[in-house]
Amino acid sequence: MRHKLKLLIILCTLAFPLAAQAQDFGIAMHGAPSLSYGNHLPYVNINAPKGGALKQGYVGTFDTINPFTIKGKAAQGLSFFYDRLTIRSWDEPFTLYPLIAENIITPADRSSITFHIDKRAKFNDGSPITAHDVAFSFETLRDKGRPNMRQVYKMVKKFDVPNDHTITFHLGVDRTRESVMIIAMMPVLSKTYWSQHNFDTTTFDIPVSNGPYKIKSIDAGRRIVLEKDTNYWAKNLPHLRGLYNFDQISFDYFRDDGVAFEAFKSGDIDIRTEIDPAKWQTSYKGLRIDNGQIQKHIIPHKRTERMWGFIFNMRRAPFEDINVRKALSLAIDRPWINKNLFHNQYQLTNGFFANSDLSFVQTALPERDVRTKLKEADSLLKQSGWIISNGKRIHKTTQKPLRFEILIGSPDDEKIALAYKRTLMRLGVDVRLRSLDSTSFRDRLMRYDYDMVLYFWQNSLSPGTEQALNFGCKAANEDGRFNYPGICTKDIDNIVYTLPDIATHDGLVASTRALDKLLINSAIAIPLFHAGVDRIAADKRIGIPAAPALYGTVFEALWDKDQTKNTINKAPN
Repeated sequence: MRHKLKLLIILCTLAFPLAAQAQDFGIAMHGAPSLSYGNHLPYVNINAPKGGALKQGYVGTFDTINPFTIKGKAAQGLSFFYDRLTIRSWDEPFTLYPLIAENIITPADRSSITFHIDKRAKFNDGSPITAHDVAFSFETLRDKGRPNMRQVYKMVKKFDVPNDHTITFHLGVDRTRESVMIIAMMPVLSKTYWSQHNFDTTTFDIPVSNGPYKIKSIDAGRRIVLEKDTNYWAKNLPHLRGLYNFDQISFDYFRDDGVAFEAFKSGDIDIRTEIDPAKWQTSYKGLRIDNGQIQKHIIPHKRTERMWGFIFNMRRAPFEDINVRKALSLAIDRPWINKNLFHNQYQLTNGFFANSDLSFVQTALPERDVRTKLKEADSLLKQSGWIISNGKRIHKTTQKPLRFEILIGSPDDEKIALAYKRTLMRLGVDVRLRSLDSTSFRDRLMRYDYDMVLYFWQNSLSPGTEQALNFGCKAANEDGRFNYPGICTKDIDNIVYTLPDIATHDGLVASTRALDKLLINSAIAIPLFHAGVDRIAADKRIGIPAAPALYGTVFEALWDKDQTKNTINKAPN
């Protein structure tokens, strides 16, 4: 019995310890958390001054301030408004530290998780946050939340609330090691407020919440302004030092990126993450840039880059044939596209977990000569019955042409597709481009209504349950998932359904590399490029931490350098 008790104590040191103790705290998907109580996150400036304002810009619109349902498009910045049971460290693959829950307990098999709510925790109307609010949040999000929440929350078979500050979730046999991590990221809603309001709808009614910022004003679809909550209960937590430095944060919306860029150049926006390397090289000119008012930063990161490229829909002929997919994958001149469209600012992507130790391809593969590749492509097509007749690629049996459509969601993507089309014409392939507005594009993407689509998957350094949605057999036949090619194999299923249960980082690396190899060899997509850096342009008064996080630049760690004249604040928020 003593040995069992000792083991339980060791497992329970995922707690928020007393200041005098030197134990670890938090919970990690693999291994142990890096921080001990009293430490700050490594990517912050704990001497960052408080005050000032930050203006950001986004393309599009929004019609709700409830980001937790499938209804509507939520405004940006709401992560500053809604707090969760824990806070994530962006310098670790998947580690959570105490926030509303000051103490987290889970057994070795992760069959349950207990949260002790910090008795200091309050909503922004001054009312206490209790375990009853957590229970209400769980039931609401399980029944009405986003699909990814519903999927995991439904693994909970029961929960107990023995007192106002304790709640335990007991998970069923279908749980994974990752399940408790997802539950620990639960946003906490006010039971008093939401029990009197409709949760499952779009809304601009400002609810009672609990984050470091309140919503100051909303211009529906155009602008949302947040202001710091001076009474934020968690502002003195040691691991929140250096975060949430601005008094005000605003998010302005623009109809397209060109308008947003001009707003940035004129000073209406303070900071911009540039995803177009060609624009980064050629378009950052003008008075505010030339006189140093705007500064450009290239910040390396170690997060997994998105797998962006042309994706085959294998549900449709002729893409069920791997020879056709491999042939068309050979018929793209990536070096030419990178040089002529992107000023050689990109790295060539060779897999689905690029820029990380999870990638099967750890050394960049040299690109072969296009003529050599086209000869190989021609041979593969002929093996599958696709011959050349009068300059056109047709099937020798049906006499039907090799013809397909590429679905495109932006003018910039169209330039890449046009370059690819020109190369395919040399193989006698008939390609048509279909450009759509963002709403129509998204609708067809979610219904898998395309032959080929230029899109991406965004993977993390801790791949888990989402991989089944990306590449699992079940998702291949469900609209609204992310299995865009419709791939379904036993070997891939065996990996994606076991990833969330892997206990060690070494095991995760081995399994993810095996998955990456299977996906590459299946030729489900034609990878394009990735950056490996964040390209950020900002007003010179915007402070950016010198040491970036593992995942790159963290916006909640920025500050206003003009506020330094007030005080060098070495204390917590």
